[in-house]
Amino acid sequence: MTAARLAINRLRSAKPLDAEAVDRFLARHEVPVVEGDRCTFLWRGEADEAWVCQRIVGLPDRIPLRRLHGTDLWYLVLELPEGSRVEYQIEIRRGEHYERFNDPLNEKRSHSPMGSSSVCFAAGYETPDWVLHDPEARPGELRDLVLRSRALGRDAHVSLYLPARFRPTASYPLLVVHDGGDFLQYASMKTVLDNLIHRLDVAETVVAFTHPGDRLAEYPNSAAHSRFLTQELLPELESSLPLVGQRAGRCLLGSSFGGVAALSAAYRSPDTYGSLVLMSGSFVFTDIGTDHGGGPAFDPVVKFVNRFRAKPRCVADRIYQSCGVYEQLIVPNRSMVHVFESAGMQVRYTEARDGHSWENWRDRLRDALSWVYPGPQKLYYE
Repeated sequence: MTAARLAINRLRSAKPLDAEAVDRFLARHEVPVVEGDRCTFLWRGEADEAWVCQRIVGLPDRIPLRRLHGTDLWYLVLELPEGSRVEYQIEIRRGEHYERFNDPLNEKRSHSPMGSSSVCFAAGYETPDWVLHDPEARPGELRDLVLRSRALGRDAHVSLYLPARFRPTASYPLLVVHDGGDFLQYASMKTVLDNLIHRLDVAETVVAFTHPGDRLAEYPNSAAHSRFLTQELLPELESSLPLVGQRAGRCLLGSSFGGVAALSAAYRSPDTYGSLVLMSGSFVFTDIGTDHGGGPAFDPVVKFVNRFRAKPRCVADRIYQSCGVYEQLIVPNRSMVHVFESAGMQVRYTEARDGHSWENWRDRLRDALSWVYPGPQKLYYE
């Protein structure tokens, strides 16, 4: 797409270029305007300055929008690689007052542990069909479980997923998911499980969606959280449900701080879990000094990851690891691959042109789960 043919440049040459012309332009185009590898971000309103704010590694955090002469429309053209998903917000300045908000011209939202943001789908990105409701897929069942945890000092709420054809006489592998409520709400994980099991991509699996109390206290290398998983939740589930009950049939899944929680729990009990799924793990470390830039919440994470990197330990047979290339965590995640492999663990590592969000982790679920617990379809073709 040449610059002259971009929609925003055609608007710039419109005569007369007035409010009615902007109205017609916005009515005809979805915002951001995606044309080949160019994405035009827009904001309309009165301000002294305006920016697109994002956290793509390699780009400035704030990129200025230009005001279209004679109008209240602001624009920015960015080149985005094919298949990208970019999360962003708009920031404006009026005098001394700054305000940041989601794009009012774009209804698409993305969600992360830090909140929601607007999202731009670059050319070539498509939401996978297996994350959408399939009327042919038999739905599994969600049951609530409340477990009094001495380790955590609170009632632990767990949402149990049982596959559609669940039978007490069968034997199922177990997947334990950190941040279970968010994976169910923002990553559509019940729908994903229903579809992937129906399509025979993933084995029939029992899934325990755990709900954290204070995740910033329970997830960064917490001994109490690890005791809850291994000494309380696991025995409760394996005594009440028809589970495989062996290392090969146990997997921990976590993203962001949840990835640290999964790894640290396996580290404390290296003979218990056969597989880990670590998505955008917050594996921040230092090679020298103590300035890691993550703030106090990352102090226990850095201490744990530094110790793990110094003396890698085999804590599972296999690790599925993923990260978005636009995330600040891409370098730490890439750095951990050889650390895991050096400890004798089999690692499958994938990257996507995406950010730190539940939608990124949702889109990786088929690769992750079909590798950890392959269904008949995968076993036949791979």
